[in-house]
Amino acid sequence: MTSLPADIAVVVAGHGSRDPQGVDQFERFIEVVRERAAGRVVAHGYLEFSRPTIDEGVRKAVESGAKRISVVPGVLLGATHAKNDMPVEVQALQREFPDHDIRYGAPMHLHPAVLQLCRVRVVEAEARASQVLSRAETCLVVVGRGTTDPDANSDVSKLARILEEGMGFGASFVCYSGTAEPGVADGFEQAARMGFRRLIVVPFFLFTGVLIKRIEAAVAAVSASRPQVEVLQAGYLGSHALTAEALLDRAREAFEGKAHMNCSLCKYRTAIIGYESEKGTPQQGHHFHVRAGGAPAGADTGAGGSGAAVPAPEAPLQQAANRPASGPYEPHPIEAKSFEIIAAGRDWSPFPEEQKAILQRLVHTAGDFSIPEDVFLSRGAPEAGMRAIADRCVIVTDVTMVQTGLRRPLLGQFGLRTACLVHDEETYLVAQANGLTRSAAGIRRAWLKYGNEVLLAIGDAPTALEETVRLIQEQGWRPRLVIGLPVGFVGTQESKERLRKCLHVPRITNRGTRGGSPWAAAAVNALLIESTQTTWKP
Repeated sequence: MTSLPADIAVVVAGHGSRDPQGVDQFERFIEVVRERAAGRVVAHGYLEFSRPTIDEGVRKAVESGAKRISVVPGVLLGATHAKNDMPVEVQALQREFPDHDIRYGAPMHLHPAVLQLCRVRVVEAEARASQVLSRAETCLVVVGRGTTDPDANSDVSKLARILEEGMGFGASFVCYSGTAEPGVADGFEQAARMGFRRLIVVPFFLFTGVLIKRIEAAVAAVSASRPQVEVLQAGYLGSHALTAEALLDRAREAFEGKAHMNCSLCKYRTAIIGYESEKGTPQQGHHFHVRAGGAPAGADTGAGGSGAAVPAPEAPLQQAANRPASGPYEPHPIEAKSFEIIAAGRDWSPFPEEQKAILQRLVHTAGDFSIPEDVFLSRGAPEAGMRAIADRCVIVTDVTMVQTGLRRPLLGQFGLRTACLVHDEETYLVAQANGLTRSAAGIRRAWLKYGNEVLLAIGDAPTALEETVRLIQEQGWRPRLVIGLPVGFVGTQESKERLRKCLHVPRITNRGTRGGSPWAAAAVNALLIESTQTTWKP
């Protein structure tokens, strides 16, 4: 039985899933936690996709009469959801209920009980084998979710090493089912080539869902392609007494002041290699659009500065994925009047309807009605940009002036990240080693770091645009949209002409020497504003 004090209510904060089976399993887990909690109040809520929401779970605990509430992440590792989104919820709720003591617990992480359960799942998988093999002939393949947080990804490697050494396997290999590399298909193939007679695949997940089904498909594929290697898939952790005990232990630690994150390697506190630009950035959530009733009125967006996370502006509940949080964009009256003048100030009929928002915003930025004649938008470019926004692609800029010119409330509304790598330490090293300008080196690093899931906005450096086109043509880079509007007299016209002729990607550019950071930012802002009026299907 747990040593959690009897007057502490527990709210388990889950992520939520589009997979009904995953939601059902999470709720069965809540029942196991409730059984182990021996009469204590236990509620739950989700960040997105499912109901109740986290704030509804806390309200249920408050209504039960609890004055002390421990909100514990129902996740395994401390990545973006546990470091940003859930603490923002807790912070907002503590302000809403000042007479209650609402604490935030740590994720289950590599709790001893979680390690024990991982061992149970491995032993269960071995018991299903067709033959008895020594563990020295077996490679343990641990599959993590995969995140943009290197600290969380490295914990999967730590788990693999603990299991490998503790259980005596011949080797271990790590891959990911989410955003990190290698992915499961490549990872399983690499592990199979290591020469072991058996692979045991251990999904480091609590419940089923889209990513578990991706693992199952990859296991089937490698089993079919390499019949000489026996591939066994262990079960995910699931609704087990050991995971329930780990979670209740984290709930207790929250009120004992022991709910420690790994702050020494947190990318928000320390300049981690490859993530230096994220040190000190605001830790802000982006799930208030799925809160019951939205965020508290008057809450800040958290743009700028560093320190504690703050909630996003009030927003209605949205059930559909990829929908804007706060409805259509409402311009300032002066801005609205400006666009009335722009709409009436020239003949817009020669231009396709889907291009007008971008063209008119460029006119607004430059104060020049002749701008549209020089602007080139490839077929489908505006839609490609809005789709990239809906898919939360990273917006990469060549210089900080473009990044600064983006509408922060709209970025927050869509939960978008921006990146400008031009001043990173590694960018200096890449530039020096390869004879590149820093702007070009920053673009090369964006290709290496983010891959194809970027919306690229270049407004200053022709060399950045030259490097973009080169990577597209020679390395197969495929950004979701390239906005190339640099200004100047040296190489500017030539770089924009090369982009215009580059048929591999959707693109927006112009002729001549005009352009600049405000132009590139204006084009992105036009896409953000138009996206508030567009609902994409999941």
